[in-house]
Amino acid sequence: MAGQILFLLIIVLGVLAVLALKSRLFEIERKNRADYYRDVYLKSEAWQRKRYVVFKRDNWRCVYCGAPATQVHHKKYAKYNIGKEPIEWLVSVCKDCHESLHQLNQ
Repeated sequence: MAGQILFLLIIVLGVLAVLALKSRLFEIERKNRADYYRDVYLKSEAWQRKRYVVFKRDNWRCVYCGAPATQVHHKKYAKYNIGKEPIEWLVSVCKDCHESLHQLNQ
């Protein structure tokens, strides 16, 4: 009886360790994607071209308040295919509206 309890305890602890490891790996991958997005993609020529297309489509105006747009906001992110987001997921925004949008999502 004690052997069975010990065996079950070892199994439970093993499962918990695997879950903790998976969670940690997910966080590391998420951080790596965020770092790549910020440090590489947003500085790329591809992003600059896409950004220009969005500004032009929205007449260089913030889609929320009508002020001159200075930034592009992602309504959604391409989770695993950074840089593959469709233009429809992007909108032109002013700095104040962009900051407000990100404060709402925190």
